[in-house]
Amino acid sequence: MSVHDDLTMVQRSLDELRRSLGRLEQQLGGGLEVRRARLDADRLRESVALLRESAAAQGSANRPDLVTISDTPYDISLWTDSDDEGLGARDRHAP
Repeated sequence: MSVHDDLTMVQRSLDELRRSLGRLEQQLGGGLEVRRARLDADRLRESVALLRESAAAQGSANRPDLVTISDTPYDISLWTDSDDEGLGARDRHAP
């Protein structure tokens, strides 16, 4: 699942929580506990909105620039003075 999908799922769950708290508030009255739970749910919704903004900004900043690598062979003269890894230079012998 992507971050966007996860945030959408959390947002839906918080929306359902808010509806359930509204029904509880109607049944139990506007007591301190219900109001506190409603305020906490609202605060969570705000936090998820901030997370969504942060994820959108971060997603656009983390995309690396693509570099195209050509399929044409390299010039062989680039390796004339190079050593073979683990073998040393071509004209010398290992000790």
